Amino acid sequence: MMFWYDHDVGGWGWFAMTASMILFWALIITAAALLSKALNRPYEHIHAPVPAAPTPEQILAQRLARGEVDEDEYQRRLAVLRTSRPNAP
Repeated sequence: MMFWYDHDVGGWGWFAMTASMILFWALIITAAALLSKALNRPYEHIHAPVPAAPTPEQILAQRLARGEVDEDEYQRRLAVLRTSRPNAP
C-alpha cells in the first residue's frame, strides 16, 4: 500500500522496458545466426584448387616476354625441350 501512487511505472516506463527487451532478444538472435553462419561455412582456403605448375615451355615463353632470352635462343631451347620429351605434342 505504501507504493500505491508514487512509485508506479507509467506508460513510458512500460514502453521503454518493452522496447529494450525486444532489442535485447533481437541482438541475441542476430548474434546466434551470425555465429552459426560463420561456423558452418565451408573452408574455402583449404579446398581451393592448387594452381598447376607452369610447363617448361611456359617458363621459356615468359623468359622471352621479359627479354631474358632472344628469339633465336628461344627457338633453340624450345626445340631441345620438345625433342627431349618422349610425349611431346
